[in-house]
Order: sequence, then structure tokens, then C-alpha cells
Amino acid sequence: MSKFFKYFEYAYLIFAVVFVITGFYELGINPNQAYLLFGMAVVAVFMFFFKRRFRRRFEERNK
Repeated sequence: MSKFFKYFEYAYLIFAVVFVITGFYELGINPNQAYLLFGMAVVAVFMFFFKRRFRRRFEERNK
């Protein structure tokens, strides 16, 4: 199950990249939506590090 969580962490980074690319595309069309997408990218990167830390702590506890 740990491998599943490990791969799922990287999905957050993929989502962050998609949000940033879409944000730059929308920046000229609708700046408010672009800022929202940039904010979601920041949250996705934060979730990557949070989940990574939580998974490592969980693995250490189970050893």
C-alpha cells in the first residue's frame, strides 16, 4: 500500500504543473481565474510535501 501512496504524491506535482500552465494561458484572458489556478498550484505543492512527510512518519512508526 505504501507504493500506492508514493505514486499518489507525485500526482499532486502533476496537478500543480497543469494548474500553472493553465494559469499562464488564462492570464491574458481572465486574470482572476489565473490567480485562482496559481493558488491551487501552491496548494497542490503544499499537499505533496505534507503527504510525503506524513507517509514517511507512518512508515517509520510501522518499522
